[in-house]
Amino acid sequence: MIRSAAPARRRFLRAALTGCSVLGITVSLAACATPMFPFIPSHYTFSQQQVQDAVQRKFPYQRTVSQVFDVSLTHPVVGFLPDANRVSVKLDARFASPFMPQPVDGVFTLSSELAYDASSRSVVLKSPNVDNVSVNGQAQVYTQQINAAAALLATQLLTNYPIYTFKPEQLQFAGVNYEPGTITILTNGIRVQIVEK
Repeated sequence: MIRSAAPARRRFLRAALTGCSVLGITVSLAACATPMFPFIPSHYTFSQQQVQDAVQRKFPYQRTVSQVFDVSLTHPVVGFLPDANRVSVKLDARFASPFMPQPVDGVFTLSSELAYDASSRSVVLKSPNVDNVSVNGQAQVYTQQINAAAALLATQLLTNYPIYTFKPEQLQFAGVNYEPGTITILTNGIRVQIVEK
């Protein structure tokens, strides 16, 4: 008599889960995951394009800073800095002020750490810093003020900005909750470790 495949698969699943549990209570299901038994990923990796798409939604952006500069930011370009474990964002900027004879175009680049925000289940930009500000022509005499405006904007604009939000089902399996752990910037993506909560 031939048995159906479904009960055999259920018995295999039950045996495999039991095998994991006898190794000790502290062994997580993620540790039991193997290429043949891939229920819990050990990590998620996001591509540069995914991060670019998330950041792009914030732009174009316009703001008056300290009632002195009207700043317009456009065309964000996301890059990865694996050696510093940071994400960079290069922006086209246009600065206008009553103290300048005409608006000035420039470029500024900022970089940011990444962190996990449990309340929103999101990987967010954390502690952005302005790394470089470049302005054209006569506006160089206002470099100090423009740098200060750019730093203020970076903090207001991108601190805690989500670049990826996990779905609840991505962080739960068989009644066990998981959460992102170490976040590593690679040359071509962002790798987020998944650990038992």
